[in-house]
Amino acid sequence: MSNHLDQLRDELDQVNIKILDLINERGRLVKEIGDIKKSQGMKAYDPVREREMLDHIIDQHQGPFEYATVKHIFKEIFKAAKELQEGDYRETLLVSRKKKPSDTIISVGDISVGNGENQFIMGPCSVESQEQVNTVAKAVKQQGVNILRGGAFKPRTSPYDFQGLGEEGLKMLRHAGDQYGLKVVSEITNPKDIELGTKHLDIIQIGARNMQNFDLLKEAGKSNKPILLKRGLAATINEFMNAAEYVVTQGNSNLILCERGIRTYETATRNTLDITAVPILKQETHLPVMVDVTHSTGRRDLLLPAAKAAIAVGADGIMAEVHPDPAVALSDSQQQMDIPTFEHFMEQLKQPHAVVNNG
Repeated sequence: MSNHLDQLRDELDQVNIKILDLINERGRLVKEIGDIKKSQGMKAYDPVREREMLDHIIDQHQGPFEYATVKHIFKEIFKAAKELQEGDYRETLLVSRKKKPSDTIISVGDISVGNGENQFIMGPCSVESQEQVNTVAKAVKQQGVNILRGGAFKPRTSPYDFQGLGEEGLKMLRHAGDQYGLKVVSEITNPKDIELGTKHLDIIQIGARNMQNFDLLKEAGKSNKPILLKRGLAATINEFMNAAEYVVTQGNSNLILCERGIRTYETATRNTLDITAVPILKQETHLPVMVDVTHSTGRRDLLLPAAKAAIAVGADGIMAEVHPDPAVALSDSQQQMDIPTFEHFMEQLKQPHAVVNNG
């Protein structure tokens, strides 16, 4: 009996190796198919073909396993094959660290993003007046911040909400930046307005709602200005990287990625800050990665701990919103810091125990 058991175990070991060999052979075929699809501009994943394969397998099944078990096993095999194709594809992207092992450092005039020192982008959600943005710019400068943000074109969920001042807002932001020696960044929402962004801004932002506005991405890629690209509300890391690729393939490699939270079932915060996206993007790409703690949390009381967490996991900088009087702000009043809160925020992040040098 013992000899027979040992014999069966030996046979089982041999079958396991045969299964492994067949899985690896399947993987080779999948990769070859993926290469052909890529060369022809086809999508790697084909759900119709997957269903056909699964139906064919079930039709041939005559073994002791339940049909549901066989389906589950092969769905896992199909999933592994899909990940294999996607992994190969990611490595070919221009934004991939496989393509460029060293970190990309973005120069914005005389300042750098991605060089191991944290940069901060601070300012109001919306540019409302010259006096308002000047007040914030002065406070930002006093705290050693180098980049001023402010929305001029505001893509709002409701068509009845304040939509921004347009080019006039860009001019106000530019004036404040010049007066206080700050670089300025604002969102551009329309491909035809990239030229305005190039004229008035130091950094052009593409917001979360436009992460897959491919015409906008292409126009941004033709600009000579650094681009700050925010992750979409429900975008995967892979989709985010592909959006970045749209910009880079047009010739503009001056690209900063920004994690700003994703939409989940959680309602305690405006969005859910995917803090693990920072080290993943730092590993998968060579681009700088910043974190917008305002839009990811939507809560003033969470901005500081979220910023500390972002810096701790390797973020190259933090973006947050500051307003002279948030209670009367024309947009997102509940999530903007007033100036005393902002000053405390910066003082805490400047503490040696709070800030982690990425170098």
